[in-house]
Amino acid sequence: MAVTTRLTWLQEKILQNYTGEKRLSLLYKASVHGFSKQALLDRCCNQGPTLTVIYSGDHVIGAYSQMSYQQGKHAAILLFTLQGTKISKCATGRYTPEILFDDEYMQYYSIDFQINVSNQKVIMSPKKIENLGLGQNRALSIQECEVFRCEDLLEERKIKVVTELRKSLLSALRTYEPYGSLVQKIRILLLGPIGAGKSSFFNSVRSVFQGRVTHQALVGTNTTGTSEKYRTYSIRNEEDGKSLPFILCDSLGLGEKEEGLYIDDIISILNGHIPDRYQFNPMKPITSSHHNYIDSPSLKDRIHCVAFVFDANSIEHFSSKMIAKIKSIRRVLIKCDMVHVALLTHVDNIDLITKADLIEIDRCVPVKLKIEEFQRKLGFALPDILVVSNYSSEWELDPVKDVLILSALRRMLWAADDFLENLPLEQTGNQKKEIIECAKGKK
Repeated sequence: MAVTTRLTWLQEKILQNYTGEKRLSLLYKASVHGFSKQALLDRCCNQGPTLTVIYSGDHVIGAYSQMSYQQGKHAAILLFTLQGTKISKCATGRYTPEILFDDEYMQYYSIDFQINVSNQKVIMSPKKIENLGLGQNRALSIQECEVFRCEDLLEERKIKVVTELRKSLLSALRTYEPYGSLVQKIRILLLGPIGAGKSSFFNSVRSVFQGRVTHQALVGTNTTGTSEKYRTYSIRNEEDGKSLPFILCDSLGLGEKEEGLYIDDIISILNGHIPDRYQFNPMKPITSSHHNYIDSPSLKDRIHCVAFVFDANSIEHFSSKMIAKIKSIRRVLIKCDMVHVALLTHVDNIDLITKADLIEIDRCVPVKLKIEEFQRKLGFALPDILVVSNYSSEWELDPVKDVLILSALRRMLWAADDFLENLPLEQTGNQKKEIIECAKGKK
């Protein structure tokens, strides 16, 4: 039977982050391998950085060493207590394993922290007890003792897999062709609350294809946002300088009630009536009498996919008015047969997320919980909720972030293909008719 830890999933996640994004591999469990110093050292020496966890009543006490347990050599120990989701830390001196895990009762008082596995006691000085918030007891009984090897989560093998996936995604997106060549470029409209990260997403996509972090679209840091104009952004591929087969369209943010983008303006954007750099009017939506209004837009001018952009950590702060507005817009999109997805940004800022979690995002419990919350409150289908980590203050590209960004973009293009495929013949001219006849001929 496999030996398992007493730590809860949440406790283990907190300790992973605390030790610098490490994987915790259980080496020793006193109740299984024996309450003795020798049993502990036999299993834990020369194992690299280690984390020792003591369970005593309601207290969980940890001792973290960045150096391997090795008899006769000193190791710096960092002490802490884990209470709920809070860690109280207390730096200590340098101890050898023989002193840290001592069996001689007479030596209990020679240092300020000591673990006696055989007698199942932890002894520490009044100062350490005070710093760790453990009350007045100088001696604590050990109900269980576990020692973990702390390994880097981002193994070289995983990074290699991510790098290869990034390369594959870049190749697929550079050679992508919209369904049936009905249009040369897919237009993706970014909608979302003010400050959700719409402009940052465009900058992030552009950065990946440019091979460096760029900031073409102005990004705001206040509650008013910065996108007051309708902008259509083409992106050039850094390798050959050619324009890529998609356009990201940025718009005014969605505000409470009558603030922000009007639903009538959204409909005009969807149908291709609003030109690039149109200045939104905070008092009224655009009408056909406006001098820049596009009277007869073609299919290439229309929107082919809508991406709602949300801060992944914002859903609990949405007011009932904002939720009602988003649902109202979704009803309009559904009525227009417009495919749409949700894009959650700032996923790396979710509590307890590590960089390694971003590699295996589908298995990450905190991310799953956020996705389910958006699905429950806003009604998006779970497969239509995508997650990314935008570039904000970084100086260099990160292959893990790139994979999330490129994967989300690819899903949007697939959604746009579905939209084009479902268009009625009268909206596509003879092109779609030829595609259908060609498909029948192949059959």
